[in-house]
Amino acid sequence: MADNLPFDLRALEIFLAVCEAGTMAQAARRLGLTQPAVSQAVAEMERRIGIALFDRSARPLALTVAGGALRQRGSALLSEARQIAPLVREAEHARLPLLRAGLVDSLSRVLITPLARALDEKAEQVSLLSGLTASHGGALLTRQLDLLVGAGDLDDIEGLERWPLLTEPYVLLMPAHLPRPGRTGDLEELVRQLPLVRFSARSQTGMEVERHLRRLRLDLPRRMEFDTPYGVTASVTDGMGFAITTPLCLFEAGLGLEGFACWPLPGPGLTRHLTLIARRQELGRLPREIADFCRAQLRLAAPAVGALVGEKLAEAFRVEA
Repeated sequence: MADNLPFDLRALEIFLAVCEAGTMAQAARRLGLTQPAVSQAVAEMERRIGIALFDRSARPLALTVAGGALRQRGSALLSEARQIAPLVREAEHARLPLLRAGLVDSLSRVLITPLARALDEKAEQVSLLSGLTASHGGALLTRQLDLLVGAGDLDDIEGLERWPLLTEPYVLLMPAHLPRPGRTGDLEELVRQLPLVRFSARSQTGMEVERHLRRLRLDLPRRMEFDTPYGVTASVTDGMGFAITTPLCLFEAGLGLEGFACWPLPGPGLTRHLTLIARRQELGRLPREIADFCRAQLRLAAPAVGALVGEKLAEAFRVEA
């Protein structure tokens, strides 16, 4: 609260003027104030700090040890404060000194290089980290990241702005030699032949798949899990199991079209939402501009992503307007 501050910048300016002038009367003339106004401002600072800043028995006024410390630090503080207004006026067209973004790992192949170029135009220094949404979410909230492109939208957290990017379906990924399942119960039949290869429960994708299985009342044995799309996809391609994944996760794995088949998920559909998230009103128009850029890149990648899962499944791969 403002009442907890020992002084404001105007009071500090008056104090420093008295230090330079040697008398309150001379400081008042330089500042265009009355002497009582200057005396009152200094007395109020001393009251709020709780210690005398001037030795009033000396002529001209002499600083106490505390007053000397305040003068030394206060000069630097006031000088920096005077630079803020010009910096703010220039900020509309200036590059940020540092911009840190987190990117969910299933978007690395599609976005990491073009996004790095886009951020480089906005900042002198860029840090772009790939990984799990949960880790990036914590870093955003503790101000270790400025932007997050991830799965989900952290809707339980206040003080954030969210820009939807894309909605994609979850699909059933199977070794190419197995037949297509038809009903929800066929997942149980499928698990008798091969284990479910899971995404790590640390990942947003892994958590969403587990919730979906619970809704279907399917308690599938835990045999194998990975925290990367490549690990999940490569295991299925190698015949080690089947998986519930998304088109972007398949594209991220970069394994081509051989060795697996994609089918609609049996039973109720399940979708994944990708969102750009930033702390509210801290970066001006930049989050919106970066969200527009990400959507444009996702549209460019859509045909290649759709080729992996087939025309029908690709229809549910929707970049937001």
